[in-house]
Amino acid sequence: LYYYQRHSELKRALDRIASGHFSHGDPGLFKPIVDSLLYRDEFLLLADYQSYIECQDQASRAYQDEEAWTRMSILNVARCGFFSSDRSIREYCQDIWRVKPLTVKME
Repeated sequence: LYYYQRHSELKRALDRIASGHFSHGDPGLFKPIVDSLLYRDEFLLLADYQSYIECQDQASRAYQDEEAWTRMSILNVARCGFFSSDRSIREYCQDIWRVKPLTVKME
């Protein structure tokens, strides 16, 4: 509850979700999500809240400069060429799990 109590904006957002505001008045619909964030937050999502806000502010400022935004967008796409889920899975199988691929016949 530390981060929930520390950031009033975050608290208001979670309270609004818990109230049923986004679920047509059904406060129980998102209760498991809210409870998970407040009481079990194993991935420390709330701990990163302030960083998320700062990063979003930085992205919003960058978006205002159309030329810079276009350049960053093009570079981002150009640099992601190496990533592929197939390659990643193949490397995990080979280098980490040390398992051989299984051929599956599709009929």
